[in-house]
Amino acid sequence: MKLLGAVKGTLFGAAIGDALGVPVEFMGREQLRANPVTGPVGYGVHEQPLGTFSDDASMTFCLAEALAGDFTPENVAKNFIAWVNDAYWTAGGNVFDIGRTTFKAINNLYRGVSPESAGGKGVHDNGNGSLMRISPLVFYIRKMPIRERFDIIQKVSSMTHGHIRSVIACFYYLEFMGQLLDGKDMPGAYKNLQMTVPDFLSLLSIDKSETGLFDRLLVHDIQKLPEDQIQSSGYVLHTLEAAIWCLLTTDNYMDAVLKAVNLGDDTDTTGCVTGAVAGLYYGFDGIREEWVDTILKRDEISDLAERLYKKQCVSEPQITINTGGDYIRRFK
Repeated sequence: MKLLGAVKGTLFGAAIGDALGVPVEFMGREQLRANPVTGPVGYGVHEQPLGTFSDDASMTFCLAEALAGDFTPENVAKNFIAWVNDAYWTAGGNVFDIGRTTFKAINNLYRGVSPESAGGKGVHDNGNGSLMRISPLVFYIRKMPIRERFDIIQKVSSMTHGHIRSVIACFYYLEFMGQLLDGKDMPGAYKNLQMTVPDFLSLLSIDKSETGLFDRLLVHDIQKLPEDQIQSSGYVLHTLEAAIWCLLTTDNYMDAVLKAVNLGDDTDTTGCVTGAVAGLYYGFDGIREEWVDTILKRDEISDLAERLYKKQCVSEPQITINTGGDYIRRFK
């Protein structure tokens, strides 16, 4: 499968994971254990029809639109403002779910605050609102030096979430995706980041009290933890850990996103963040066709993926993703 499949897989993977979680958002884990999500359904908590994605995928598509054209933080900001004010890139023409930190930041952008300064920088501003939307950036930064990658990630995260904890979470997440694009399998990517990320962060003179919060990813083996030690709230570190745990403990797209959603609580975001990586890794063809067919605006998402691919990837040589030890998925 070619690189276009990775781009389409990322966008559709995010949207489907998000849409799976929308009907059960805020439901507890025990409730979902008794009545688990097994596939796409409609209505539920937000009373939205089948295939409706929420703010997670909408903001992902806003970023992807900028990356498919003239990418600047200002253009990303324009898209975010259009999403809030004009329902741009919503599934059904209305914004029905938006976090307080994100809304405040977009209001700052609307009032003319610079993108790098719009997002909250306090310790209580570490919701998952920048992590949930940042996946398409991997195609823009993947060939850059690590410091340049970090600087761009910090700028894009800080549009809504500027605290260093949110920035590190986004950085780790995109580094993980970048490892997969370079041909690593999931465990290999995880182990490689344990060698590269701590050394890089140490060069930035970041307070160790912050980097130490990532020890379950950077020092220990998170996939060995039982489910009851994985949290799935709207806190950025919980979302990141839950997504990586789901990815490392499954071997296909469907199982990864269903595991993520059935953790409960912030189901749409955990599903979206997990789904983007799973979609990249297993490719668009690795997503069940009937699930893709349920997604609203699927033709527009497919067109966006094509444009993002042409802008960021069309001249790239063929590379291969390693899955389960066998090189079976090819990207152009």
